[in-house]
Amino acid sequence: MAHVTKETTPQLERALTLRDLVLFNLVAVIGIGWVATAAKAGPSALTLWLLAAILFFVPQGLAVIQLSSSFPAEGGIYAWTKKEFGEGHGFVCGWCYWINNVLFYPTLLLAGAVSATYIIGQGESGLANNWTYVLPFTLIALTLAVMLNVVGVDTGKWLQNIGGVSVYLPGIFLILLGLYAALTKAPANTLTLVQLKPDLTNLPLLNLWATIAFAFAGLELSSTMGHEIHNPRRNLPRSIYIAAPLIALIYVCGTGSMLWLVPKQEINIVAGPLQAIANGMRDHGRVWWWVVPLAALCLTLARIGGLGAWLTGSARVAFVVGLDRYFPAAFARVHPRWRTPYVAILIQAPLAAFFLLLSVLGKGTTVEKSFLILLDMSLLIYFIPYIYLFICFVVHCWRRKRKTNERLLVPGGATGALVIGLCGLSITLFAMIVAMIPPPGTSDIWIHEAKVAGGSLLLVLLGLLIYWRAKRKQLA
Repeated sequence: MAHVTKETTPQLERALTLRDLVLFNLVAVIGIGWVATAAKAGPSALTLWLLAAILFFVPQGLAVIQLSSSFPAEGGIYAWTKKEFGEGHGFVCGWCYWINNVLFYPTLLLAGAVSATYIIGQGESGLANNWTYVLPFTLIALTLAVMLNVVGVDTGKWLQNIGGVSVYLPGIFLILLGLYAALTKAPANTLTLVQLKPDLTNLPLLNLWATIAFAFAGLELSSTMGHEIHNPRRNLPRSIYIAAPLIALIYVCGTGSMLWLVPKQEINIVAGPLQAIANGMRDHGRVWWWVVPLAALCLTLARIGGLGAWLTGSARVAFVVGLDRYFPAAFARVHPRWRTPYVAILIQAPLAAFFLLLSVLGKGTTVEKSFLILLDMSLLIYFIPYIYLFICFVVHCWRRKRKTNERLLVPGGATGALVIGLCGLSITLFAMIVAMIPPPGTSDIWIHEAKVAGGSLLLVLLGLLIYWRAKRKQLA
């Protein structure tokens, strides 16, 4: 089957500018909650952030920059994998990317519901554990994100744009509060060079490093909309050059600020950023009472914007897989008025709602345990597209070196690409191994491992079965 190109793709609307892409990258990648998770581990988390940035974030960014500038196709990582390794590998990559995101949506929705409880009541209302609040909130947010992205990229992008601004403002405010505190009072935690050194023999800390590395994941998401971007060869790389340092700033400096403002043993992983902002404002009088509710509103909007971004990107992957006839042909439909892949977007709503119901209504039951196992499985599935990303990047650069004299965008040319790609690939494989480590208190480790690894394998095999049946139908 021919590669999907500009000529074979149904006409989509080119509505995304450089500004939209920068904000899209911010809301897709930044999860302000990762700052609290990292700070909880203490000052050594600052070193882990820097290691993750150098060993994973930079290689990821350079890989996406090179591939998106060379081949800015709709479907992004799916199209790149198919181009370099054929349709079978392309489908496995696209399937894993899509199914993982469907499982991930409830996490974003539930985090948004928790953030919203801090707008009124500082999170002490008990609503976060009340399904009569959580379920309507999350379903309304899901419906809003889906419908805005159906009615046109030019309309839907504003959800992501608002989310991009909303995720950044509390982060910057947290950094400014930390800077002011650093100039006026002692830190809440002891910060020494010895404490900055991570203990890499500590298993939980290794797990945290993998978590931190993948807090940086998501720069490839905007490239899935290659045919909906003005001048994608130019604007996709530029958006990463602009957004990447802004993302690293929030993670590294935000963690430093939180460590200065809140004792690590008191950090609330769920509400840590709001907790740190509240601590930072404590010395500034009651006139600033509105700051924490405003920050909570921003974080709630950021969660919904992040949901919109991942809905949008993963729908484009499903859309192009539908064009290739490996998903039902309905996935490839473009709305005649709004020029969006509306079926690929809409189909995610009932799937996300189903998994949301499992997590909310099944709380405290075997249903919840099953859903948590499903989430653990999705972690392994999540890493597979990044394996393809880095291998595609290396193969692409070396093929370009042999066939043309065109200058590569990565430092060091093809040799530099090999080093960069192997670096990112190593961290990805390491994260997969660490993700297999069961949480503390697991009664039967081997049963847990069998469920996670076996379940992940079953999801991949399900994808292969779908591919085999579609391929067989095409050849009939």
